[in-house]
Amino acid sequence: MNINLYKQTGENRFREDFGLYFEDFIEGMVIEHRPGRTLTRTDNTWMTLLTMNTAALHFDAHYAEQTEWKVPLVDSTLTLAIVTGMTVNSISKKVVANLEWNHVKLLKPVFEGDTLYAQSTVLKKRESKSRPTQGIVTVFTKGLNQKGEEVMTFERTVLVYKRGHQPEEKNL
Repeated sequence: MNINLYKQTGENRFREDFGLYFEDFIEGMVIEHRPGRTLTRTDNTWMTLLTMNTAALHFDAHYAEQTEWKVPLVDSTLTLAIVTGMTVNSISKKVVANLEWNHVKLLKPVFEGDTLYAQSTVLKKRESKSRPTQGIVTVFTKGLNQKGEEVMTFERTVLVYKRGHQPEEKNL
């Protein structure tokens, strides 16, 4: 597998070039996404405000003290966004479009102060029937907490460029 992390843009000049092209994906390959991301109260509060999620369980500590959890839960859409974001450098840096998220499962609660990690397994890939310069890749992603416990899983399907067909960034 040829994965180049840098693209030469001039003499002795290189640009970071993360991400996998369609050809780089191998069915069954497992990618551990790093670094991890520790979630804060600010992250949780901002997400609830941005999404207009008014469930007190996410931002009212006094209310949360009275629940079985005793502390605020992290908004699950924030967990989905962070875990997905952690996969971008490998899975969708060369993306044309996200096509699907399927089978999203919330397996354990996530709390402020938890650190998330992600791991993706390539389930399948195929060339696009209508776009010869692109291919379709489906991955199964696990979101893990600092204890190694699965907190979330999902499948995601992306349309990615084949090598040599991604739009070029202008040299700045």
